[in-house]
Amino acid sequence: MTRAKWKGPFIDKKLLKINNLKSNFFVRSRRSVIPSSFIGKSVQIYNGKSFKKVYITSEKIGFKFGEFAISRQKRNFNKKKKK
Repeated sequence: MTRAKWKGPFIDKKLLKINNLKSNFFVRSRRSVIPSSFIGKSVQIYNGKSFKKVYITSEKIGFKFGEFAISRQKRNFNKKKKK
């Protein structure tokens, strides 16, 4: 289910306070929606292990922070060839 429209998008309260202070800050709330006031700022998004630096553009508005910091590793399961 999606969030009710009358509630509006979810944005963590800490992000609203930080919004006016810095251009490069740390985000731990991956579930928050990126507001339009973040355009032109770079944020560091926590993926569970480290922070990934992401520059916010107009195309990323409305998406969630977690979509831009992948938390899963890509595995390559190659079979070994016999000689």
